[in-house]
Amino acid sequence: MFQEINFPTNCPSCDSELEWVNDSLFCRNHLCPAQNAKAVEHFAKTMKIKGLGPASIKKLGWTCPSEIYTTDRSSILASLDSELVTNKLQGQIMNSRNAPLERLLPAFGIPLIGNTATRKLSETVENIHDINADTCERAGLGPKATANLLDWLENELPYFEEVLPHGWFFSETPSYPTIDKGAVCISGRLKSFKSKAEATTALNQAGYEVKSSLTKQVLFLINEGGQESAKTRQARDTGVTIVTDLRSFLEN
Repeated sequence: MFQEINFPTNCPSCDSELEWVNDSLFCRNHLCPAQNAKAVEHFAKTMKIKGLGPASIKKLGWTCPSEIYTTDRSSILASLDSELVTNKLQGQIMNSRNAPLERLLPAFGIPLIGNTATRKLSETVENIHDINADTCERAGLGPKATANLLDWLENELPYFEEVLPHGWFFSETPSYPTIDKGAVCISGRLKSFKSKAEATTALNQAGYEVKSSLTKQVLFLINEGGQESAKTRQARDTGVTIVTDLRSFLEN
């Protein structure tokens, strides 16, 4: 016997009508208290603010990350009802004020803009205002990630920039030689380097630009594993040089 399942039609938090997307139900209400509390929780976790978990956020009633920095001590104390807990939380918040952009940007929960995308940006630009369609492409961000980020920069950043105490700069922007030897793309696992990030640094220092996909600018495809990937087939069909030993390639 099959038991009929009655799926909810409204959000249990805000009572907004739910929407089916790829066999999952979503609440599209941007004012939904549950969603906003989760946004604050994600921000606090990413910014490494200890003591600001779901229970504390519920007591404080915070629905936007900005409230972490704009709420005065007396209000926090009234909500948490503990001098010790309040002092510890305020200390954590103060420490987070100096966080660089590589930690701050992923904290906003922008779709597809996590640690990896932010790291790519940090290798291309110095601060939040250097980010645009061109620098996103040079950093190797995809079209959807770029669109999400640019939309956030236009509609959300002006508010957060006004109320948050952060500097909006990446902590370290690599100073590489001029990229004048062309673009390369890495496919599959590497043998001569421990990680793709390490290989990317070596390539940048040697004057090569690293692309995440096989664009028209790519002259070399790094494939040390020897797997017949889609990128490898595309490279062969388009005349891109396939490199099987990256370290030897850099030494020559």
